Amino acid sequence: MSKVKNLAINYKTAEEFKKFREYGSQELHMIDELEANVIDANIDSPFYGIYQGDDLAARMCLYRQEDTEHPINSDTADYLVIWKLEVLEKYQGRGFGSELIEYAKSFNIPIKAISRFQNSRNFFEKHDFDAHEYDIERDLADESLMWYPK
Repeated sequence: MSKVKNLAINYKTAEEFKKFREYGSQELHMIDELEANVIDANIDSPFYGIYQGDDLAARMCLYRQEDTEHPINSDTADYLVIWKLEVLEKYQGRGFGSELIEYAKSFNIPIKAISRFQNSRNFFEKHDFDAHEYDIERDLADESLMWYPK
C-alpha cells in the first residue's frame, strides 16, 4: 500500500510537478511558490504526494482556509481546500487519488475540492463530495464541491 507524504519544498519537487498533465500558468505559480520558499526549510509545504519507487505518481495541494467574511455556510468558516489533485496517467486506476482524498478526510474538518478536469467532478462525487452554492467573492472562477464529516 502506498503512503501519502508531505512533499519537501525543493527544486526536485518543482521538477517532478512538470510531469503532470495540467502544467500551465497555475502550475507555474506553484513552482514559483516552491522556489520562493526553498530558502526556509522549516516552512510547512501544502503539497502532498504518493511515490512509486522514485517517481511522484500522484499529488495534491492541501491547505487550511479560514474565511469568516465568506464562509462556505453559516457553520463553516474553517475548512481544507484540495487543489491540483492529479494522478499521472500511467499510475491511474490504482487507487492513488482515493488515498489522497482519504488522507485529507482524516483531518475530520470540511473539505472544499476545486474540480479542474472534466471527469474530476465524478471522482469527487464518488467520494461523497457535493456541489455547494457558488459565491463569486469566495469561489472566484472555481467549480468546487464540499465534503462534510459525518
